[in-house]
Amino acid sequence: MDTTKVLLVKYGEIALRGKNRRMFQKQLTRDLQRRLEELGGYRIVLEDGRFVIERSGSASGEMEYESVLSCVRTTLGIVGFCPCTRTRELSLENIIRLVLDYIRDNYNDFACSFKVETKRANKLFPVRSYDVSAAVGEAVLNSFPPSRVDVHNPDVVLNIEIRHSAYIYSKVVPGLGGLPAGSSGRGVLLLSGGIDSPVAGFMMAKRGLALEAVYFNSPPFTSERALQKVLDIAHKIAGYSGYIKLHVVPFTDIQTYLYESVPREKLTIFMKRAMLKIAGILADRCEAKCVVTGDSLGQVASQTIEAISAIDASCSITILRPLAGLDKHEIISIAQKIGTYEISVRPFEDCCTIFVAKHPEIRPKVHIIERMEAKLEFLPEKVRAAADAAYAHVFLYGSSRAEL
Repeated sequence: MDTTKVLLVKYGEIALRGKNRRMFQKQLTRDLQRRLEELGGYRIVLEDGRFVIERSGSASGEMEYESVLSCVRTTLGIVGFCPCTRTRELSLENIIRLVLDYIRDNYNDFACSFKVETKRANKLFPVRSYDVSAAVGEAVLNSFPPSRVDVHNPDVVLNIEIRHSAYIYSKVVPGLGGLPAGSSGRGVLLLSGGIDSPVAGFMMAKRGLALEAVYFNSPPFTSERALQKVLDIAHKIAGYSGYIKLHVVPFTDIQTYLYESVPREKLTIFMKRAMLKIAGILADRCEAKCVVTGDSLGQVASQTIEAISAIDASCSITILRPLAGLDKHEIISIAQKIGTYEISVRPFEDCCTIFVAKHPEIRPKVHIIERMEAKLEFLPEKVRAAADAAYAHVFLYGSSRAEL
């Protein structure tokens, strides 16, 4: 009997992409294959709207589910992974036999409620889905007398998918969903090392945005440990996005110049405007179409709608704020789930918190800010110099960073 253990991979939104579906499928295949390379001996097959991870023809041994899942479960664009048994012999008798073997292999005591769900994508198979489920359910009841059928709230759902092959599974390991990494273009993430910006980066990566991050480094006001914290966060995000380039921008000169040149209550606004200008320059160089920030509306003084308007007016590039409608508790919850929270709470300050005013202005006027900034004759030169002096670390999934 031709039966093998495989991992069935379900994707969500890609199925709705119409004529563009193949492009998303190729992107997801590349991401999965790159992650599987560290194991060796596995390949990906596309069959009727499903990806199947299986042992490659030259590899020996059965599927090692835990090892494979540890490599691929953080892949973006996937809604679920199903460890299952596959057979190429398409007959009702063989499917029934395979389901009974599957139960014996995976359940010590099948004294529980169950239902059978059949999806018959292969319409050449002569038995209708309902009839397959009924026949399998009857065989299970006869072979495991303590079991019982419950179609509304079963303990176990026995899934049968009939495609070119038949797949039997009952367990689904949840995926992250979203779109494949890099399928929606490129953006620049302002990465501070706090709790919010890593979550913003993850959320946009989940929407298919390839990320290049920018960190503004201000020695001696910030330490090497603060930089290391950001490098660790970038490495963590790369575990989801598959790739991230972190640009480290020397910001001390601009920060001290603004500190000496503008009113203290307006300092944060001017610093963030300078940051956006630099991010815009870097975005243009790497052909990114947007800048991503971790702003949450009203969370701090520089995130009021007036302050956001004053900051955004500094450049013309599109600004995305995926956390705008979330409160701090919701952001922390996501940070904990993706593993960045423990890194972000390390007690090392970023450049914005060092010079924060005791009473920052919360409702700045754009025209006043722009009129004041026009008098800062050396600022454009310093912004360009900071962008030119940036150096980058590249992080790839499963590898250490490389400095550029």
